[in-house]
Amino acid sequence: MKTIRICVFDDNKPRRDMLEMLINCTDGLICVGSYNDCSQVVKVIGSTVPDLVLMDIDMPVVNGIEGVKLIKEHYPSIIVLMQTVFEDDKKVFDAIVAGAEGYILKKATPEKLIASIFEALEGGSPMSPTVARQVLKLFSNQHKTKDNEFDLTKREQEILMLLVQGYSYNKISEKCFISYSTVNSHISHIYEKLHVKTGTEAVAMAIQQKIVDV
Repeated sequence: MKTIRICVFDDNKPRRDMLEMLINCTDGLICVGSYNDCSQVVKVIGSTVPDLVLMDIDMPVVNGIEGVKLIKEHYPSIIVLMQTVFEDDKKVFDAIVAGAEGYILKKATPEKLIASIFEALEGGSPMSPTVARQVLKLFSNQHKTKDNEFDLTKREQEILMLLVQGYSYNKISEKCFISYSTVNSHISHIYEKLHVKTGTEAVAMAIQQKIVDV
């Protein structure tokens, strides 16, 4: 099995050390670098070649949102999972628009963090339910897109709604009584119809355009 390479950006050294230890103690994962800001993010990513970046949002010099933009500009295939202590809807949405694949709170348990890492690696878009609710609030006054302009099926609308609510692929599978592969297939069709490439982009589109009832 391939060892997944992970890079950590966090300005809190004790937390960086904890994350590095947690990652290195998890089968199939290895921490290839940890840094206190994103001032050298392009160079760092080029030299460490991670599969996934665990990114703090609030850091000095160059913060996590700017870091995501730089990573996605130069290395668009690298997965970025955001972490923060704040449930700030504007920062969450800025991170999503910048291209982050997921967004979880720092108070999440180590087990939840590791599960979110693997979910993101499998194509999911982990997002803490409280974070999802904060994002929804930001766009609660926008008008809903009429007549299902994106031609989503009833099932696709249901699955997109669950993505917006922060459900993982596994949880969607359980709730809809369908297989994981069927969930993947529906989400691929959703991406195609919304002209997006990631789950977070789909969530952002659903929120902005009010594609689903929230």
